[in-house]
Amino acid sequence: MKIVVLAGGLSTERDVSLSTGSMVSNALRRKDHQVVLLDVFLGCGKAGDDITHLFEAAAGSEIKPINVPDQAASLASVKAMREDPSDCFFGPNVIELCRAADIVFLALHGENGEDGRIQAAFDLFGIRYTGSGYLSSAIAMDKILSKQFFAAAGVPTPRGISMKRTERIHDAAKTGLPLPCISKPCHGGSSVGISVIHTPEEYTAALDQAFQWEDEILLEEYIQGREFSVAVIESKPLPVIEIAPLKGFYDYVNKYKAGSTIETCPADLPADIAKQIQDYAVSAVSALGISTYARADFMLSASHQIYCLEVNTLPGMTPTSLLPQEAHAVGVSFDDLCEHLIQISLKKHQAGN
Repeated sequence: MKIVVLAGGLSTERDVSLSTGSMVSNALRRKDHQVVLLDVFLGCGKAGDDITHLFEAAAGSEIKPINVPDQAASLASVKAMREDPSDCFFGPNVIELCRAADIVFLALHGENGEDGRIQAAFDLFGIRYTGSGYLSSAIAMDKILSKQFFAAAGVPTPRGISMKRTERIHDAAKTGLPLPCISKPCHGGSSVGISVIHTPEEYTAALDQAFQWEDEILLEEYIQGREFSVAVIESKPLPVIEIAPLKGFYDYVNKYKAGSTIETCPADLPADIAKQIQDYAVSAVSALGISTYARADFMLSASHQIYCLEVNTLPGMTPTSLLPQEAHAVGVSFDDLCEHLIQISLKKHQAGN
């Protein structure tokens, strides 16, 4: 098949996306597909260029793996790299290449990738893509809205409040949440902009950090305990994986720097608790209306209370990502996982969902 792996963009998770894209592209090329790795914002060449040969030219070659740096990308520098003067988010020839492909593997993460906008645009262009549709993607990307759906479905989640920049609460004691608590951008990912607030003195700086990224943030109850994740593919959960950073919490560096986090799959848990986490993962994904695949993240308190934090509709596929590790635990290789995600997404489009 002719496949575009779409990555990059203008998200704070741009570098994570490029790493996912390089891994997926190589996997699908090893499966004998004609694969073009394409930056959605920078595009390819200039408008009007002949692009018909790109799929054939991509066959057989290998893309150098792209590692995730310790800090999120400077989006201003990315914008400066673009040569064409258009303010369109899609770079030159992106739509043309995606329309020429049999399917687009969405290796995008964060804003303009997981929030449903590209999915909606592709629906209008008649472009087939991996993962869930625009509405479920938009709901899952909004951490505050997701909490409401979790509660309605009986999936426990930490208490939280939203705060807009224009309605900032300057006194931590007036938030209604005890310290410690968590502050995070409402729509971001990869733990960019997240802080653990232990004291009133840390509160102001934490809000400043979160508001650097978005105009709306989430303040959330801090759950002391162990962190887990469960991928769900076609309504079936994979084994639970435990995430244990060697230092601090599961922040941007600990997610993508090899050796900084101990990941155990299957997690060392009593069978009944592991089963309950899996059941909650399936319920959370279903509550948001997500199709094909996703990954749900959880905390387990010292008293064995389970809390769903969020659901990711386009889980990472980097060398340190969780979904490939869970698949490996049940005997599915990275290459076979990528192929499977293509096939179930094609099936979704053929069914008209």
